[in-house]
Amino acid sequence: MRWRLAVLPGDGVGPEVSEAALQVLRETAARFDHEFIVDLEDVGWSAFEKHGTPLPQDTLAACQEADAVLLGAVGDPRSEGVAIELRPEAALLTLRQEMGCFANLRPVKLSPALASASPLRPEIVEGTDILIVRELAGGLYYGEPRGPREDGRAAVDTMTYHRDEVVRIARVAFEAARDRRKSVLSIDKANVLYCSRLWREVVDEIAEQYADVTCDHMLVDRAAMELVLNPSHFDVILTANLFGDVLSDEAAAVVGSIGLLASASVGGERGIFEPIHGSAPDIAGAGVANPLAMILSAAMLLRHTYQLEDEAVAIERAVESVLTSGLRTADLARQGEATVTTAQMGAAVAEAVSEGTEGAQRNA
Repeated sequence: MRWRLAVLPGDGVGPEVSEAALQVLRETAARFDHEFIVDLEDVGWSAFEKHGTPLPQDTLAACQEADAVLLGAVGDPRSEGVAIELRPEAALLTLRQEMGCFANLRPVKLSPALASASPLRPEIVEGTDILIVRELAGGLYYGEPRGPREDGRAAVDTMTYHRDEVVRIARVAFEAARDRRKSVLSIDKANVLYCSRLWREVVDEIAEQYADVTCDHMLVDRAAMELVLNPSHFDVILTANLFGDVLSDEAAAVVGSIGLLASASVGGERGIFEPIHGSAPDIAGAGVANPLAMILSAAMLLRHTYQLEDEAVAIERAVESVLTSGLRTADLARQGEATVTTAQMGAAVAEAVSEGTEGAQRNA
């Protein structure tokens, strides 16, 4: 099979983790006899510096022509003085909209090898395996009107949801639950927000079509607390754009590091696959960023774009094998524990894929 990917390394640590993921994809393609074509394109602040826009037309065209998009990270503190529509983050919002991606899937699963990396006691975090289904194309990030008012003395953002937007994201969550533990928890703020009241009403309607899946509701503030107290109780979390953005970062800390969480933005003809972490400009170029979220995003790309389950599992098992062998990037290491660089972690996972999990464990 031929893979044609648009790869957007972006800003900060994005190029470093992207190169690690590409190394793993090359080994995966070689092991499973696939052809691998990459189209590298600019995005974010790096694109703005070169082209005067964070999302050049050539980049968007390449994304629309590829099978899928693999994106590193965007963001740079130098963009603070730039108009908001020209900042790196605006490229992400536009790209998601142009690609028709309305559902963001964020798996949160504790690696047994990393129980000590969680800030929670092992007996609390053990067994954590969550899929966060975040609505990605509506809500507060896209609502109108928005912007400054009264000569900068006030500002307005608008949260808007239409019934159809809730229907389509709810179906994604319920379908996903059927392949897991058959439980959906819809998180909202229905005691205050009209959008959340509509959200809850529509989710209940969709739930009636999935008799094999249980559905419950929880207010977002309580959910934030329960994620820390009882993370293993969650299966599929269904929630709005803003809430999903915040809760997934909290969930990342629960399982050890934001450097572990991959994501898939789907719903259109082509998906966007990226780690949930930002560009981390403070450590860019230092070779200490954790590439595992990017590598696991590549695994999600193979699963969701090409239905290559064996290839995706090979990458995921390689990651688990490398962690079991004791390799740690700085974000995962305990005090005094030896660490590896971004490139070394990527090379270790690539070698594990090439040799198979057993080979990786043997060489650990």
